[in-house]
Amino acid sequence: MVDAILSPILERLTSMAVEEAKEQVRLVTGVGKEVKKLTSSLRVIEAVLHDAEKRQVKEETVRLWLDQLRDACYDMEDVLGEWNTARLKLQIDGVDDHENDALVPKKKVCSFFPTASCFACKPLVLRRDIALKIKEINETLDDIAKQKDMFGFVVNVTNEKADQRVPSISSIDESEIFGREKEKNELVDRLLCEGSKEQKGPSIISLVGMGGIGKTTLAQFAYNNRDVERNFEKRTWVYVSEPFDEFRIARAIIESLKRGSAKDLVEFQSLMQHIQECVAGKKFLLVLDDVWNEDYYKWEPFYKCLKNGLHGSKILITTRKETVACIMGSTHVISVNVLSEMECWSVFQSLAISGKTTGKRENLEKIGREIVKKCKGLPLAAKTIASLLRSKNTEKEWQNILESEIWELEAIEKGLLAPLLLSYKELPSKVKRCFSYCAVFPKDYEIQKHKLIELWMAQGYVSEKGAKEMEDIGEEYFNILASRSFFQDFDKGDDGEISNCKMHDIVHDFAQYLCCNECLTVEIHSGEELAISSFGEKKIHLLLTLRRGASVPISIWGNVTGLRGLRSLLVKSDEYSWSSEVLPQLFDKLTCLRTLKLKVCEPWLCKNFIKEIPTNIEKLLHLKYLNLKGQKKIEKLPETLCELYNLERLNVDDCENLRELPRGIGKLRKLMYLHNVGTDSLRYLPAGIGELIRLRRVREFVVGGGYDKACSLGSLKKLNFLQQCGIRGLGGVSDAGEAARAELEKKKYLVELGLHFDHLRDGDEDQAGRRENEEDEDERLLEALGPPPNLKKLVIDEYRGRRNVVPKNWITSLTNLRVLYLSWWRNCEHLPPLGKLPSLESLHIEGMKSVKRVGNEFLGVESDTDGSSVIAFPKLKQLAFSLMKELEDLDCGTAIKGEIIIMPRLSYLEIVSCPKLKALPDHLLQKTTLQELLIGGCHILEERCREETGEDWPKIRHIPYIDIL
Repeated sequence: MVDAILSPILERLTSMAVEEAKEQVRLVTGVGKEVKKLTSSLRVIEAVLHDAEKRQVKEETVRLWLDQLRDACYDMEDVLGEWNTARLKLQIDGVDDHENDALVPKKKVCSFFPTASCFACKPLVLRRDIALKIKEINETLDDIAKQKDMFGFVVNVTNEKADQRVPSISSIDESEIFGREKEKNELVDRLLCEGSKEQKGPSIISLVGMGGIGKTTLAQFAYNNRDVERNFEKRTWVYVSEPFDEFRIARAIIESLKRGSAKDLVEFQSLMQHIQECVAGKKFLLVLDDVWNEDYYKWEPFYKCLKNGLHGSKILITTRKETVACIMGSTHVISVNVLSEMECWSVFQSLAISGKTTGKRENLEKIGREIVKKCKGLPLAAKTIASLLRSKNTEKEWQNILESEIWELEAIEKGLLAPLLLSYKELPSKVKRCFSYCAVFPKDYEIQKHKLIELWMAQGYVSEKGAKEMEDIGEEYFNILASRSFFQDFDKGDDGEISNCKMHDIVHDFAQYLCCNECLTVEIHSGEELAISSFGEKKIHLLLTLRRGASVPISIWGNVTGLRGLRSLLVKSDEYSWSSEVLPQLFDKLTCLRTLKLKVCEPWLCKNFIKEIPTNIEKLLHLKYLNLKGQKKIEKLPETLCELYNLERLNVDDCENLRELPRGIGKLRKLMYLHNVGTDSLRYLPAGIGELIRLRRVREFVVGGGYDKACSLGSLKKLNFLQQCGIRGLGGVSDAGEAARAELEKKKYLVELGLHFDHLRDGDEDQAGRRENEEDEDERLLEALGPPPNLKKLVIDEYRGRRNVVPKNWITSLTNLRVLYLSWWRNCEHLPPLGKLPSLESLHIEGMKSVKRVGNEFLGVESDTDGSSVIAFPKLKQLAFSLMKELEDLDCGTAIKGEIIIMPRLSYLEIVSCPKLKALPDHLLQKTTLQELLIGGCHILEERCREETGEDWPKIRHIPYIDIL
């Protein structure tokens, strides 16, 4: 994994040196030479890494050498981080003319007296310290480079034969296939199916799954099935592998089809022509095993000449990548997953126990079943371990295997880790680090995709690339790993996107193997104390779970050498019963942290919380991610937090007593995400928030009218990269001009917006901060704010406007809006013409206490239409009315001349706590698209819709799911 660390360092080292050269501020004389030397040494070492990482499996000395190199790389990352932070600090804090004079090379006095007490020299002293650290790393690298020569490493070359896998063949012993009845039947049926007459060219079927899962075995079974054999005039099996060698593959196809040599064919065009002639008018089956190619243009000529075959011809491919299946034009994809424990046992016993005497078999079977559990359904693991145990006959030998870690067994490394290593080596450098980071989670842990991406970002594994956002790139990295079967057990949201996943235990072991156990998970239960012996070797990432009653001794952070370089500390705790000295010690010692998570898992059950954040948090200069979610006792954050110049994400969600953020927050120029939902005591955001132009999300942008040094609506002006924002405190804003200065209409990236017309002044919420003519004020304010052009989700609550409620410029501009929540509008008597919103899919209306009737105005359709067809709510799927105490009639769509189509896609209708509502329109109840109807707290409606006896039951009985509460 060292290459995954080293490559980004080289890129960063080069770019930072170039940036430094452009600026007037210089490092101490001689550092440029050190940087060049460092870069040169790293290039030389990088050239032999491929050979070194391959040999470390068998040679312990090589592995130790790589460990030294890894440590040096971590040190380099830290020094580069300090260097970058020093430059950033100078840019943000600024220096006066005198200070600048002290920093340019001509002022030699500061170079001769680097420890001078004058303030002007202080930044230079810091840079001298960085230069000395680079020199020390150079000395370490010199030693590592000298040791390198002892091993006789081979310089990196491509397409080494040593890396090539053993080619697969088409023959198989069917007695060795266990389980997979569903997959077998599905695959055979697909191969025998004639398919559509309209289809031109052979159908392509893909078997997709992780390495060692049994794809090739399944393909071999189908290839040799008697019905399949009789169905095709020609069958051919080609092992593809990596790289995708077009000439070799073409010759293999021709030789299989013609039963002769194709060596004489040297031109690619001749090869393609021969394939076309071989399949012309024939029904064929072509199996391409172990395909990795993602370049369609390499596959295209093959598919064109294979179109010459007879209708019903098939191409079967096996691959680890869904992207390959997609690129090759698969008409059907079969996912190959793990075996059941019973099937896995059948695989194991056929190799490990078969042939042993009855007495020995009985003694070994119990241990064998425990070993099979560790295989977690992976056929390759079962086969590899079973093959190893075949020659071992004593219970002690079997017990040793059961208690050993998989990667410690050389025989298993060859069989089990080889396919995973091949998949891993093919990954891009940065994706490799993302994968190995997953070893920090315990086995069988449910990983939330978006949280995992946040952690990758904090470690610097994901960086912006052109116009692409970091989160989007992180999503790409996740999808790469998912498509190569490094993740499994996917949960998907309504949009079809993966939300959660898990890692197979074998894959988790592999990740631990790659990161040399630098990732650690520790769980301490009630009455236990965290022991220093728990840590052992140097750790980089730590997930610490403290159950209620567990304790953390203060000495742990200072005394454990292996924790000094910790970059992730993820604490999950039910209670933070730490002494007040624990956090200051932690901040003093763990200065390499990039991620610090002190989240409370269940704040509603917790009794002890962290009461304050120590001022020495400024020592965590590398910190990018700080999560304090659920820490209810924290009332303020220290000003020294603003010295964390690298901070990108701050999470204070559910810190319900947090009253203020640091006034110097404007110094956190890298901050992109401020999570502050559930911070009801937070009455304002500091004015400096308006300087954070990199902000992507502010969950609650709290406008604190009347507070000293509070931000205003106009503070939003520069925040043009905002994607999600909820504006609180609008009920206390009187200046529509200030709203206009926010320039929401220019924020093209803003897709989620909340407008909360609440009052946030201390005292009586209904009286404090009240404005005269607040109905008119709210109307002018909403119009002045102006709608962002690409908004997809909008929430407006506590609005007090009277006249046509939503200004025309909002209705006409929200062409991309998909989700709309309107709640607790005091003075609204008629709903706005929301039926005009062309993309609206989900509409929730709540607490409109003055609305008695919802009529045709809601549809946005005039009563005197000219006879032309009109569609109101063309894409609406979900509609909900709740807590509408005065609503009597929901009567839209009547008394309109001309043809009108209302909500043609509606699938979910919810009516809750509308006690006066008399009936629902027939056109809603009788919709064939309606899949779910929920009614509760509506006495009249409940009786009308009562099963079998209700007046409206005949109109709704066709709806699949009806819930009358």
